[in-house]
Amino acid sequence: MIKINFFLLAALIIFSSSTFAEIAYQFDDPAQEKRFYSLISEIRCPKCTSGSIASSDAPVSRDLKNKVYKLVIEGSSDKEIKEYISDRFGVFADYRPPLEGANYILWLSPFIFFFVIVAIFFSKRRV
Repeated sequence: MIKINFFLLAALIIFSSSTFAEIAYQFDDPAQEKRFYSLISEIRCPKCTSGSIASSDAPVSRDLKNKVYKLVIEGSSDKEIKEYISDRFGVFADYRPPLEGANYILWLSPFIFFFVIVAIFFSKRRV
């Protein structure tokens, strides 16, 4: 009875450890590896609204990590990879959206907000 329980426990440990295994990516050189990890930390997970695909374990983020890995290995530039992600998931997927089109409001709104607050502050002091 003790042997059966031991073998069941050992089998449980062996089979459950594969569930928590992390996918290891193989790179030709350290520069590719650095680019890959930099890119996945700059791409927002489509399912997790505030996390990057590097920190997410959602199925869509795993697929995106694999796609980014393939594109890095194939020699695509960072700009091409981010364009691919933006075309598929929108500009929201990039933590650093480009300064163009509707993103002007996104980039300029902190400054506009600051100047409005300063104007309100000084107008209240004079009265």
